[in-house]
Order: sequence, then structure tokens, then C-alpha cells
Amino acid sequence: MTAGGALIISPDALLIKLIGLPDTDILLWRGLLTALGFMLIVALRQGRGFVGAYRRCGWTGIGVAVLFSFSTFGFVLGNQYTKGGNVLMILAGAPLIAAALSRLFLHERLPRRTWVAIFLCLFGTSLIVLDDAGAGSWVGNAFALLAATSLAANFTLCRTRPGVDMSPMLTLAGLIVATVAFVVSGFGARLIVPSPASWAWLLLLCIGLLPLGFTLIQRGPLYLPAADVGLLMLLEVVVGTLWVWWILGEQPAPIGLLGGAIVIGTLLVKGLYEREREMRQRSRVQAG
Repeated sequence: MTAGGALIISPDALLIKLIGLPDTDILLWRGLLTALGFMLIVALRQGRGFVGAYRRCGWTGIGVAVLFSFSTFGFVLGNQYTKGGNVLMILAGAPLIAAALSRLFLHERLPRRTWVAIFLCLFGTSLIVLDDAGAGSWVGNAFALLAATSLAANFTLCRTRPGVDMSPMLTLAGLIVATVAFVVSGFGARLIVPSPASWAWLLLLCIGLLPLGFTLIQRGPLYLPAADVGLLMLLEVVVGTLWVWWILGEQPAPIGLLGGAIVIGTLLVKGLYEREREMRQRSRVQAG
């Protein structure tokens, strides 16, 4: 589910470029439309249990919503104030932050293979963004660090409520983002009316791709440690780069392609190994 969600949201950066609106406008429409999209998914999944799905999340769900909204602000504003490569590089550190938070608050120990995968993916991501990285702005880098930390904390917080699906609370996260953007825009005074083409991309991204993708990702901590969820989200960086290359012709450097191969190869080998390990354990249990 987590890998599928990361692949679904991978055109995010591409579609933001195609939408072509200022950051405040993007945040406002992104917040409102994703909130609607998340609500529709909850309604389809839960039916008459719609309200109960939100109630089960409790105060933990509110924390998840706030952290998710912080990660959205950090990502969008980070790209405004510093180089995109810096943002992606700092976001690649989210699995490390998640591992540290899980160890500190949940006393979860990660196997050695996960640590190896984290550092290999961090190295691979650094190669992808090498051409677009630099000193940048400390303000933008701070926003990117906020995004990475909030994302990691979100997944870690979800692990404190085993068996409870926190994805419905992403509706509240969208409303928080939209409200803050509305206030910052002078209560709508500085908003730009999107063109028909921008509306089409906005609806595709914010009603379709983001709600579906993040619903799957947010369910990841039900089954995986927070660090593993963060690792799988790096697929968005790799595939998102390929989307921009394919549609806009922004070809990555050969070293960037090598970095993408390292990330995908690491995740694939780790996934296959753990799948094989799980099958062996099941066989021993059934034989016993």
C-alpha cells in the first residue's frame, strides 16, 4: 500500500509546475480540494460508519492532522525559499528521523538491513538532486527540515495507536492548510482565479491523486515501522523525476539516473528479502 501510494502521488511536482499558480493559491486550493477528496474516500470506504471513522482517531488523529499539514507547508515553502534539490535531499532524511523518534518514544529497534537501506537510499537520493542542490537559503532549508520532521513524527505517532486507521484525519489536515493559506492571502484578497487548464490539473491532483495516494501511505504505519514507511516514500522522488523528464523534457544527469537505480534497487532487494523471510517464518509456524 505504501509503495503504491508513493507511486500515485509521484506526479505531484510535475502537476504543480503545470498548474502555475503562486504558492499561497496552490496551498489554498490544495487544502480545500484534498479535504474534499479525503472525505469522499472515507464515505466510500466506511458508508454508515463515516462519523465513527473520525471518532476512532481521537486526539491522536488531531496530532496526525497537524503534523501532516506542517509537512505540506514545509514542502511547498521550502521549494519557494531554497533549491528544489535541497528540499528533496533533506526530505530523504525522513526515514532517519523516523527511526530516531521510534527508538526514543516507541522503543522500536530496526534490523541492520533497514539501516543499510536507509543510508543507501540517502546516498542514491543525493545523486538524484546533485545538480539542483547548493547552499540555498537557511529559511528554505529550515522549512524542508520541518517537512521531513513532521512527516516522520506523523508516521511515528500513528504507531502509538495499533490497529487504528488515521487516514480519515487527513481531511482535517487539508482544512488546516486551506485556512492558513486563506488568512495569509489577506482573506482571499490576493488570490488569482485559476485558468481552465489550471483547474483541470488541480482537480486531477487534489481530488484524485493526492487523496488516494496519501490514504494508502497513511495506512502504512498500521503494518510497517515508521522508518520503513519513510523509505518507501522515496519512490516518489525517483518516479517524480522521471515524470518531469518525460513530460517537460527536463532530463536528469546520468549520475541522477544512477541514484534513482540505487534507490529502487535497494527498496526492491529489501522488499524481496523480507518477503522471503516472512514466507519462511510462516512455513515454520505451519510445520510446527
